[in-house]
Amino acid sequence: MKYFNLAVPAVYLFASIPASHAQQRPFGLGLMIGEPAGISAKMWTSDTNAFDFGLGWSILNYRDGSKNGFHFHADYIIHSFKTIGSTGQFPLYYGIGGRFNSSVGRVSSFAVRGVIGIAWIPAKPPIDIFLEAAPSLELTPAPGFVLEAAVGLRYFF
Repeated sequence: MKYFNLAVPAVYLFASIPASHAQQRPFGLGLMIGEPAGISAKMWTSDTNAFDFGLGWSILNYRDGSKNGFHFHADYIIHSFKTIGSTGQFPLYYGIGGRFNSSVGRVSSFAVRGVIGIAWIPAKPPIDIFLEAAPSLELTPAPGFVLEAAVGLRYFF
C-alpha cells in the first residue's frame, strides 16, 4: 500500500507534464517493415518522452528458422532533439521495453529489449519516419540474444 500511495501521485505528475508534442498531436499510428512487420504506434507523454508499441508478424523465428510468428513490443523511449539540426527534426532516441513473440507450433518467448533509433519529424505533415534497432535478451523459453530492426512511418492524430 505504501508503494501504491507513492505511485499514484508519480503517475499523475508524469502524465500532466506539459508537452508541445502531446498538446498538438499526441498519438501516431502507422506501419513498419523489418523485424517485425506490422503496425506501429507512438504516444508522446512530454516533449522528449514517448511510449512506442509494435504489433505485427515476425518474419524471422530465431529458434528454429521458421518464417512466421506473432510479435508485440512496448518501449519507453527518450528523444534527443539537439543532436542533428535541420528544418525538420531528426531526434535520436533510446529506451527500454519488452517483447512477446509466439509462432505456430512453438513455445512463446518473452524478452527485455533496448531500442536505439533516429526519426525524421518534418514541420508538415504530421508524420514521423523512423529507423530503429532493438537488441533483445530473450528470457523464455531459454536465454538468448536477438537483434531486431525496423523502418516505419506513422501519422499523428
